[in-house]
Amino acid sequence: MTDTTKTASEQDRVLIFDTTLRDGEQSPGATMTHDEKLEIAALLDEMGVDIIEAGFPIASEGDFEAVSAIARQSKNATICGLARANYKDIDRCWEAVRHAKSPRIHTFIGTSPLHRAIPNLDMDQMAERIHDTVSHARNLCDNVQWSPMDATRTEHDYLCRVVEIAIKAGATTINIPDTVGYTAPRESADLIRMLVERVPGADTIVFATHCHNDLGMATANALAAVEAGARQIECTINGLGERAGNTALEEVVMALKVRNDIMPFRTGIDTTKIMNISRKVATVSGFPVQFNKAVVGKNAFAHESGIHQDGMLKNAQTFEIMRPADVGLADTSLVMGKHSGRAALRAKLKDLGYDLADNQLNDVFVRFKALADRKKEVYDDDIVALIQDQVTSAEHDTLQLKRLRVVCGTDGPQEAEMTLSVEGVDHAIDATGDGPVDAAFNAVKMIYPHHAKLHLYQVHAVTEGTDAQATVSVRLEEDGKIATGQAADTDTVVASVKAYVNALNRLIHRRQKSAPGADMKDVHYSSHA
Repeated sequence: MTDTTKTASEQDRVLIFDTTLRDGEQSPGATMTHDEKLEIAALLDEMGVDIIEAGFPIASEGDFEAVSAIARQSKNATICGLARANYKDIDRCWEAVRHAKSPRIHTFIGTSPLHRAIPNLDMDQMAERIHDTVSHARNLCDNVQWSPMDATRTEHDYLCRVVEIAIKAGATTINIPDTVGYTAPRESADLIRMLVERVPGADTIVFATHCHNDLGMATANALAAVEAGARQIECTINGLGERAGNTALEEVVMALKVRNDIMPFRTGIDTTKIMNISRKVATVSGFPVQFNKAVVGKNAFAHESGIHQDGMLKNAQTFEIMRPADVGLADTSLVMGKHSGRAALRAKLKDLGYDLADNQLNDVFVRFKALADRKKEVYDDDIVALIQDQVTSAEHDTLQLKRLRVVCGTDGPQEAEMTLSVEGVDHAIDATGDGPVDAAFNAVKMIYPHHAKLHLYQVHAVTEGTDAQATVSVRLEEDGKIATGQAADTDTVVASVKAYVNALNRLIHRRQKSAPGADMKDVHYSSHA
């Protein structure tokens, strides 16, 4: 029998288009800072992402600056910006991406009946706009992507018509978005197959698939589209995105890797870097990864059942279809303790994907030693939490927690005694509240009055046991600006206040950027010894 299995070099290449920094950041509360965007873009570039959609340049000056900076720093990936179907958007997008080694303009318009009604365009008027705007983009850049938004709810004949127009106008990639997560795998495949067969010039361009997860089928829909002829998958780290999120990069990449026997396609992703960037995105976005999330969830490689544990001890393949090392996860989690030195910590951090400078290592080492004195066992997740806590803390922050003592129990009210540094000056106060966390937050607000509203408060145990570190996420909103803070500590109340203060510092920083010097005008500090 002849072996028809293709070698890796013969397999069809699937491009990975990451939109974590654009579509992912549109998740309510997931706004990232300029520096965070640059750091994530660098990690995406390093792991082998083919195209990075860095943002929506015309949305704000901050978005434009971030896209422009990412374009300049990119080493390998194509850098793409999003633009609506008008000249102003497209020109602004080109200004942002033009300095990339490989720039791309991505322009779109909603083509379904529901979306055509928004600009009040009939089919012919929309077709004309598509031709004109794609032509304009192609005159600026030879790499143009066009998307018919809500394609899966667009009439098939009209979809074929506008795709043909976009190809003739110069689009080199045609993206077919399932904007509202409406389609199913068979339908997703049939749609791509129909376009490939019916549209003249379809063989000269790349078809892409962009799926949302409203019905939980984003990954399945994307893979079905690939089998039907799509050769670009649009996705995000951790499936971050609007509503229920987007196709998760780690899921499609590992699905193609693990089930290469039935899906003979390859990507250029270094999968060993997946866990590191997953943790980074979770930290900066404030969206923790659910424990049972495929590939990157805390329980993805955990086994508690006796039958499973017995099988794992005899042969790991009995219950693991991927090796933890394949996604950059250490096989063992408990190797560090209070007797471990700097060299051991540096080596462990390197295994976990962190390469720290000496001063950063010294700071983490001090925290690690303090944690090891308080905990019987220090796990990898504990160390990751230390790193994330260290990253979210900065010496130049306006607010810094110096001391906290809470009194709580069945007899209320609960009380918090706090010392908070405001621009280097310590302020002490006592406050009460409905529980220790509420009392502590009230203390912060009394020392540093503000109008930010608490939109999210989440507590997650990093590891098991009563001495486990708690990772707390806090999301605040003030005047339309949203900021997320995160912190870890074995004391849940301390972690809560650190996260709250971290979110406030981010709001203060954004306020200072938009109106330098304005944030301190009307603030009156309270102090009580």
